[in-house]
Amino acid sequence: MGLAATCSGLLPTMACTGISLTAKDGSYIQGRTIEGAQMILPSEYVVIPRGQLLRSFTPEDAEGERFVAKYGVLGLSVVRREFIAEGINEAGLSTGLFFFPGYGNYQPYDPSVKHECIGDLQLNQWMLTQFATVDEVMRAIPHQRVVGLDKEAVVHFRIGDATGKQVVLEFVNGIPHFYRNTVGVLTNAPGFKWHLTNLNNYVNLFPGSAPEHTLSGHELRPLGGNSGFLGLPGDASSPSRFVRAAFYKGTAPQQPTAFETVKQCFHLLNNFDIPIGIEHADGQGPDMPAATQWTSVIDLTHRVVYYRTMYNSNIRRIALDDIDFKRVAYQSHPLDKVKEQPIENIEVK
Repeated sequence: MGLAATCSGLLPTMACTGISLTAKDGSYIQGRTIEGAQMILPSEYVVIPRGQLLRSFTPEDAEGERFVAKYGVLGLSVVRREFIAEGINEAGLSTGLFFFPGYGNYQPYDPSVKHECIGDLQLNQWMLTQFATVDEVMRAIPHQRVVGLDKEAVVHFRIGDATGKQVVLEFVNGIPHFYRNTVGVLTNAPGFKWHLTNLNNYVNLFPGSAPEHTLSGHELRPLGGNSGFLGLPGDASSPSRFVRAAFYKGTAPQQPTAFETVKQCFHLLNNFDIPIGIEHADGQGPDMPAATQWTSVIDLTHRVVYYRTMYNSNIRRIALDDIDFKRVAYQSHPLDKVKEQPIENIEVK
């Protein structure tokens, strides 16, 4: 299958929610979901060794920029192993891409300088293999020619490092813009600054229960707990997911250790699983895979990747310390060896 056919229709399937948390011991954790609305996303974990020669695609399938991996990388890819959607390198830099339709665009593709071009779906691969910190990425990106591999779509990026610094990268009119992400949340369009402004529409929300009070002589009482969150949007649109993620993250109690925080991150992201059926009009059938394909949580401090999938909700773990990036081969493997949920049978005597 050619590159154009591979990319066509890929990005409009991706609606993702990202959050980040810091443990009391200082460990920094980033998690996210990834969805498919029109297709099942073939997904793999990818290992890139130090010294690996890599190349970027361009919109016309021609060979783009060549580069050599300075750092070993563990990534989670979609459709092709070159398209790392979320990953981390051995220095603790982590990057992820999120669909960003209608609000961003890249430089026009110029075939005469194709060897200087990095395709947007490979920008994670390039950043992770070349840099150790957010600051290094921010210095390098303005000098890099980034082009879109799917002319119908564009993505923006979450970039974090082991210090806990996180930024959002968006390309608008071909110009890269970085935003410090102190709220620790990212979804999709509109732009990141718009989402921050939109949070002001929910200034009335607070954790816990609303107080009793009297309205025109009628006594009002909360119907159960958490009435302080009445008005929190519950749909799966990008603005609503951003607001919900910000409030869930902002009210989550800080956990003592990295692993406790990893578990908390998965628990919070449970609230953003998109079930099959809600994103399609009636009559399109229940088999359309409009659902959360996989959820990942990355411990940037200890360089560990955790993930689960729509087929197997058991959490799997890959530690970068267990990989010899000097000797390991460039390789990729499906996230699920078997697309089946293991069941533990409990025998009662």
